[in-house]
Amino acid sequence: MTTLVGKLAPNFKEKAVIGKNIVDDFSLTAFRGKYVVLFFYPLNFTFVCPTELHAFQEALKEFEKRQTQLIGCSVDSAYSHAAWLSTPKNKGGIEGIDFPIVSDINKKIAEEYGVLSSHGVAYRGLFLIDKEGIVRHQLVNDLPLGRSVEEVLRTIDALQHFEREGEVCPANWMAGKRSMKPSQEGLESYYACSDSK
Repeated sequence: MTTLVGKLAPNFKEKAVIGKNIVDDFSLTAFRGKYVVLFFYPLNFTFVCPTELHAFQEALKEFEKRQTQLIGCSVDSAYSHAAWLSTPKNKGGIEGIDFPIVSDINKKIAEEYGVLSSHGVAYRGLFLIDKEGIVRHQLVNDLPLGRSVEEVLRTIDALQHFEREGEVCPANWMAGKRSMKPSQEGLESYYACSDSK
């Protein structure tokens, strides 16, 4: 699997569905200047996938607060995306999803991001891309394992905290918790305060 962390996110220009509209030339570079969470899921009309898409949708305002654009992607056609978006949630559909869903029908995007499985579908890959288009975090789950939207938000918070404050975020850090200076003194100070609690 390719590790993209620290590298420029591979660009693409493909069909995508946004609401009820099919866009012919949806491009990742159009979001330069914003954070992007690009996530892959295996297939439309499956089982774990709609739970993830709805979970991302339910947290959409939290992503917007963090100036982060959500983008979903699978190897289905744009027409399949549109049909799934027209299917009610209680029938296994994703009606009501507002963020873009990219069609990777040629499997080129999944391949470039290193998440194309031997079954011809994407693993549950997720990439956090910063404002400059650099991948800062990647996570890949096997097909049966759904992701945690809360962990995605926590990771965005950690990146933005580091960019804003210049301090690094220790294990299990959450917004509002102590971070540390990236030095031996910073680590010792962090543990000194932690041990005193």
